[in-house]
Amino acid sequence: MSEPSLLLPTELWNEHLFNGVWEKGPLAAGSVVEPATGATLGKIGMANAETIASSSQIARAAQDRWFALPYDERASVLRKAAQVAENHFAEIVEWIIRESGSTGAKAAFETGLTIKALHESSGLPSRSQGEVLPSTPGRLSLARRRPLGVIGVISPFNFPLYLAMRAVAPALALGNSVVLKPDPRTAVCGGLVIARLFELAGLPSGVLHVLPGGAEAGAALVADPNIAMIQFTGSTGAGRKVGEAASRHLKKVSLELGGKNSLIVLDDADMDIALANAAWGAYLHQGQICMSTGRLLVQRRIYDQFVARLVDKAGSLTVGDPAQGEVALGPLINAQQRDHVYQVVQAAQRAGARLDVGGSYEGLFFQPTVLSGVQPDNPAFHEEVFGPVAIVVPFDSDEDAVRLANDTSYGLSAAIISKDVGRALKLGERLRTGLLHINDQTVNDEVINPFGGVGASGNGTSIGGPANWEEFTQWQWLTLKGEAPLYPL
Repeated sequence: MSEPSLLLPTELWNEHLFNGVWEKGPLAAGSVVEPATGATLGKIGMANAETIASSSQIARAAQDRWFALPYDERASVLRKAAQVAENHFAEIVEWIIRESGSTGAKAAFETGLTIKALHESSGLPSRSQGEVLPSTPGRLSLARRRPLGVIGVISPFNFPLYLAMRAVAPALALGNSVVLKPDPRTAVCGGLVIARLFELAGLPSGVLHVLPGGAEAGAALVADPNIAMIQFTGSTGAGRKVGEAASRHLKKVSLELGGKNSLIVLDDADMDIALANAAWGAYLHQGQICMSTGRLLVQRRIYDQFVARLVDKAGSLTVGDPAQGEVALGPLINAQQRDHVYQVVQAAQRAGARLDVGGSYEGLFFQPTVLSGVQPDNPAFHEEVFGPVAIVVPFDSDEDAVRLANDTSYGLSAAIISKDVGRALKLGERLRTGLLHINDQTVNDEVINPFGGVGASGNGTSIGGPANWEEFTQWQWLTLKGEAPLYPL
């Protein structure tokens, strides 16, 4: 069967959710709003607790049949989904731009990452599923990996397509079924696109459910007895609640949370390279990334020059509707997030920081901002801003840089810019962080790498690459004898 010209024709998805078929949700449909213009792009079906319960039960029944398929059939579905995404690349990019406020370059990069995740996941079914263990003579002892069952995925708005797919694709590839609850603000590009890709790829009905919903739906997903694991990506505050609730139900849980990530610029760094990395890390996708550079720690000898040039750089960046042309920054996701960013900037100034550029907004468009003179007792030093705000902090010695970078409850990503790789690596070895980049900035993911943070950035788990086997399967010990022994009791 040939693919339709549109991946998501309006009549298919409007006011619908996906539970193996496209159906209207039980609640009033939610609006799909374009942040740049405030225009309504359509409506999404919204799930409640009863929807979650029904879909989880269907997914549990479908999982056994899905895992029972030959491994190459499961792999084929993943490869076909990647092909469908490639065929509809431009349409997917447009949805990410319009629904999440992404620039065109960021949306294209995210779509490419998503396709890579599908291709990488398609290789999982054919890999070794365990080990042969030593045992007593006459007994075969195996440790093998088995799917968990139904994986509940709760995904965020900022990289909506990729941060959902990086869990959905490997979970499916390893024989699980999935119930995905995308953020309602980006439920089309972060949810319904995924449903459609797998529908057209021939995934058996019932194996994947995409159910946009609010807090009630999320709580029901965490509590449902048919859900074996929760993979959550979002804020640390929400992640704490998810982790607490999941533990009460003895569920496995993977938490990918926030960060206050430091980019350390040593005094031997090339200034042009350091500035390019700083601007990218701080302003990419308006700073709405868990790995965004939350602090620029700059050695004092080059601090004044660095701040002056960063101010010029920030002032030159274009801000506007990414659907209307190429801009450096698009809108923030909504007024609540914009107001949070503004309040952090105001509080930082009251605590002694200097506002060098930016700090203002029009609609949801927040100007690229530079705050300098930020001290460790300033709230902006510790709080995750999730907006286009570069916070520049001077330091004197490498020891000071380590102390400042580690002065946080978070531990997601860190980066160091220096011509002396040995010095940078020695410094980096002392940083408490899940991701460390020497001569790069803090925002990095290549799909094939284990991704996870420590402290308030996660619960010690990772997702991606070799970590996917650990996350989405569990060990089973299997022994085999020719005949049962006669025990003496």
